[in-house]
Amino acid sequence: MMNDITLYSTGMKILTEQLGLVEAERFVFLVGKERFDYTKWRDKLFEDMSGREISTSAMKLRREGRQNQDGSNLLSPMNK
Repeated sequence: MMNDITLYSTGMKILTEQLGLVEAERFVFLVGKERFDYTKWRDKLFEDMSGREISTSAMKLRREGRQNQDGSNLLSPMNK
């Protein structure tokens, strides 16, 4: 398990790489001001999918390797 500093740094790195600096900052601002219930969001995220469909989708993403812009794998721990 990552400590809070590592988690924050890794998250900001991913957001910045994927969204750009301005949009990443905007996203952080929006999440901070929103009364966001992560549990409710996760419940709704996959509500129309069976467990098998979720698993199949995850395995497909894993096989495809979901690459970052720098070529590192998004699903690899810590993307060193």
